Amino acid sequence: MNAAKTTAVAPVSADEAKLAYYEASQWSLMRRRFCKHKVAVWAIYILVALYVVCMNCDFFSAYDPNEFHERWVDMPPQILHFGKVEGYRWPRFYVHPSIRVRHPVTLDECYYADTSRRVPLEFFVQGRPWRFLGLIDTQLHFFGVPDGESCFLLGTGRLGQDMFSRLLYGGRISLLVGFTAVFLSFFLGISLGGISGFFGGKVDIVIQRVAEVLMTIPHIPIWLTMAAAIPKGWTSLQTYFVMTLILACMGWTGLCRTVRGKLLSLREEDYARAAVLAGASQKRVIFVHLIPNFLSHIIATLTLAIPGMILSETSLSYLGLGLRPPIVSWGVLLKEAHNGQAVLNQPWLLVPALAVILTVLAFNFAGEGLRDAADPYST
Repeated sequence: MNAAKTTAVAPVSADEAKLAYYEASQWSLMRRRFCKHKVAVWAIYILVALYVVCMNCDFFSAYDPNEFHERWVDMPPQILHFGKVEGYRWPRFYVHPSIRVRHPVTLDECYYADTSRRVPLEFFVQGRPWRFLGLIDTQLHFFGVPDGESCFLLGTGRLGQDMFSRLLYGGRISLLVGFTAVFLSFFLGISLGGISGFFGGKVDIVIQRVAEVLMTIPHIPIWLTMAAAIPKGWTSLQTYFVMTLILACMGWTGLCRTVRGKLLSLREEDYARAAVLAGASQKRVIFVHLIPNFLSHIIATLTLAIPGMILSETSLSYLGLGLRPPIVSWGVLLKEAHNGQAVLNQPWLLVPALAVILTVLAFNFAGEGLRDAADPYST
């Protein structure tokens, strides 16, 4: 009988590990340092989950965000339970159906949970039609309830609209506005900052004076002025693009000055001069040789700029100067809870505020982790 062959793995010595560390690329060192920042890693997980769920809100929501449920106006959230349900063999998630009654003294309509019944949640069910990626027609949804029953996990608004569905659809708009606006502002900041820092002279003077003028203007008044100039008759899609452009045009100045300062110090380095002598074009020297040397700083700045854009869109929409119904965003949802009476009677309307806080904190923690990981002097 032949003996089994085993492959022995030679242990890695301390000197070899140290040599591998010093020979690692910049991105490998950033990844190692970032993984040590546990809070930042969890923040990345939260952001990935938020973007996945909100970008696929048609699949994860059980109702249309603008669908009216006249029977369930201002209904409180239904609590999710887990246990045995009649007619099913295995335990599953369920909710107690709500009963609407009129209070005998105040004559207000109140909701009570009917604990004698259990409405099961069914997963991967057929529902209203929608288009996956705008291309594939489907009716598949993540969860649902049997016909004739209702499930409002976050309650309903003053018009009977499902708050859970509106929260996911609003998250898609708010997250996309923040990401798109930051992408456009970074494109302007890196391009103009690179041109200003590399060429200098009159080009540098013109770009920097424009940036300084924009930086001296208070952002909130100029946002309010530009947002108020949007015609009332514009469609939701037109308003969305204009809001994105407004936020992008006001957010590129800081990065432009940062990129300019970096290029002023790097353009005199030996490798930059060698690229010029080798016949590389000015565009290639800027975007291939110079900017990648501080790309880690740009990525860290990117993650810290997105929450600012999200807060700006939320603030303008809350004030009624940004996105408007029927388009749904977190700012539009918070506008429905702008008075104390609504907060007192329907506290679940403040759930979008919790979503904004969670998103901003996650971006801030992730940005701090990336900033520390990009620091070449950190350990």
